[in-house]
Amino acid sequence: MTTVIVELPDDLVDLLGSAESLAVQARRALVLDLLRQGRVSQGTAARLLGLTRYDILDLMAEYEIPSGPLTAEEMREEIETVRRLTEPGVVGAGSQR
Repeated sequence: MTTVIVELPDDLVDLLGSAESLAVQARRALVLDLLRQGRVSQGTAARLLGLTRYDILDLMAEYEIPSGPLTAEEMREEIETVRRLTEPGVVGAGSQR
């Protein structure tokens, strides 16, 4: 784990509460911003925040972060990926959990 020191105005710290609360909120904000940008997956975001995949979906809804494709083209790409991955002969295709 890496420790980062950030200087903040006292007024901002007062608004956010304790230093511990501020650290939690800062980590959440950073991870959710990476998620919004598509730089981390939902699973990675959940792991970084110590949440379950279900919890991250709730948090995404709370912060209005889309959990799926935004455009018709993105939807087509996802459908094509699923088709490609479920074709017979593809490793893991059709496997049961």
